Amino acid sequence: MTQIINSLADISADYDVLFCDLWGCLHNGVEPYPAAVQALRAFRAKGGRVVLLTNAPRPQHYVVAQLDRMGVPRDAWDAVVSSGDAAQDAMFAGAVGRKVWAISVAKDEGFFADIPEEWKDAPAIERVELEEAEGIVCTGLFDEVNETPDDYRAPLMLAKEKGLKLLCANPDIIVDLGETRLYCAGALAEYYEDMGGTSLYFGKPHAPIYDLARRKLGLDEDTRILAVGDGIATDIRGAAGEGIDALFITGGLAFDQFGTDVENPEAAKLAEWLALRSENPRYSIGRLR
Repeated sequence: MTQIINSLADISADYDVLFCDLWGCLHNGVEPYPAAVQALRAFRAKGGRVVLLTNAPRPQHYVVAQLDRMGVPRDAWDAVVSSGDAAQDAMFAGAVGRKVWAISVAKDEGFFADIPEEWKDAPAIERVELEEAEGIVCTGLFDEVNETPDDYRAPLMLAKEKGLKLLCANPDIIVDLGETRLYCAGALAEYYEDMGGTSLYFGKPHAPIYDLARRKLGLDEDTRILAVGDGIATDIRGAAGEGIDALFITGGLAFDQFGTDVENPEAAKLAEWLALRSENPRYSIGRLR
């Protein structure tokens, strides 16, 4: 059964590195959580290292710029690794062909435009209409505020008939932007699979993003890693798949499931909720602090 803790400091001495999620853990899409920032700073002050591991569908330098604008201090982390980094590498390798139908928004333009140095000499990725496409690349819904996956049923039916694979740059299903809940690329990829199509994933809970994070920090097999996240199907399932401990942030996506006090989840409700999902993170906490 998961152990509910009061603060990261209660367990931090047992770990060398944190793989910490962003949205719902460190910030709410609008501003950082001060207590979470302080917890990461304290972990680093004692010699730990922090990787911000995010399913954002953009190369990491765009994520860093967003964190800067939001006011997340750079002394709270050591490195940023994004789903966009891992998925972009697969796209330029030709995982879904060279002519792609892009389901994307302007803020994710860098995913297509910023070509990594190792792919500078590779054949170009061309964005085309669905009828001409060899595959699909999805970083997010065209109108993430107003659309749902159901709005894409007709084009995705055509894509399935054409046998196109969908490269998903963000496996998250939903996120909360302040008080507004938005669908992510993962919701569309899952919808496509439910229709019989094939989706490819590179962010949490899938291995490529964890491999990239380990390489970036030069971690070895003996490094003690703790994954911190609020996504039961991404952060917690991903940690289990990698064989690393997890700290579940109950006050994130599932904030309304564990009683009236977001900061202090009720143990019985939490245990029942986790059992229904067949997940058992080693630790849980209301909010990262």
